[in-house]
Amino acid sequence: MALESLKTRRRSDYRYKLDIYYFLFDSIVNTYLIKQCSLHPPTSPQIGLVVYSHCNYLAPIGFPAIVDLALRVNKLGKSSVTYEVGVFEQGQDEPKAVGEVIHVFVDKDSRKPGKDGMASGLKDGLSNIVAKPSKL
Repeated sequence: MALESLKTRRRSDYRYKLDIYYFLFDSIVNTYLIKQCSLHPPTSPQIGLVVYSHCNYLAPIGFPAIVDLALRVNKLGKSSVTYEVGVFEQGQDEPKAVGEVIHVFVDKDSRKPGKDGMASGLKDGLSNIVAKPSKL
């Protein structure tokens, strides 16, 4: 699992403006892609388009909390990847929110998936955080 810690910005509306969670999802996913998958958005031939996202809000987080994010891949396809992001208040074991984001990697110019799917560097980096199947 990839982990990142972020300090919440001071905003009085965190408990009501839940879009900050999507900002956090975007931050951890793109940080991982850049640092671990050799993605360089200005020059990479492929880009990831978000085709689906959702969030289950379980409890609020307020300023000055520090947020820990956990990232894993639940499904890795030929040109798509399904991420799961856990949002935790630092020092607590139960998530405050759990989100899912699906990227489809496409050619930067045509905006269509390549016949060979995502680039090998992307796939290799993402395979490092694929969730192990449940034994249930």
